Amino acid sequence: MVRVAIVALQGGVAEHHHMIRLAGERLGVQVEPVLAKKPADLDGADAIIIPGGESTTIGILAKRTGLLDRLREAILGGTPTLGTCAGAIMMAKRLAGTRGEQPILAVMDVEAHRNYFGRQRESFEVDLDIDFLEGPPFRGIFIRAPAFTDFWGSAKPAASIEVNGSRVHVLAVQDAMIATSFHPELTGDTRIHEYLLRLAKA
Repeated sequence: MVRVAIVALQGGVAEHHHMIRLAGERLGVQVEPVLAKKPADLDGADAIIIPGGESTTIGILAKRTGLLDRLREAILGGTPTLGTCAGAIMMAKRLAGTRGEQPILAVMDVEAHRNYFGRQRESFEVDLDIDFLEGPPFRGIFIRAPAFTDFWGSAKPAASIEVNGSRVHVLAVQDAMIATSFHPELTGDTRIHEYLLRLAKA
């Protein structure tokens, strides 16, 4: 049994809940998704998912409930974690494109630039070659998406796209942490969620 805590304060919670169950079925792994709204909900978690949504709102609510510190403790303790879009912003140690302060986890050695690709109307889809996935390209769905504009320490880019002749990084990995600019939970492709489960089982 793999217990996966999905931070359920705001954003694409139901979509991740569906995808992690589907990933478990495809791997033949029994998965117990838990909706995490308070610190105790992380007890016994083998993996964590921080969904997309609005990062400032998620951060404020997580801090108010005490979940922010407990999440940081679990992630830095080695619990495999997937953060998507707003979740990726929460995981970055440094933010660009942000006005004012917002509560973040600050656990990955990356700089995330909020709304790098523009607002809702600039949403797009593109095929991605992801370093740690086998098989065909992964369809990335970008909605008010951030980008990763700097890396240091042990963090590394694992996927990028070309924008105006330059490579822009859209997936970061560090130890057992995965941060995506895009929304893998909005596709039928469970490979990133399967990767998270494999990390949890390892």
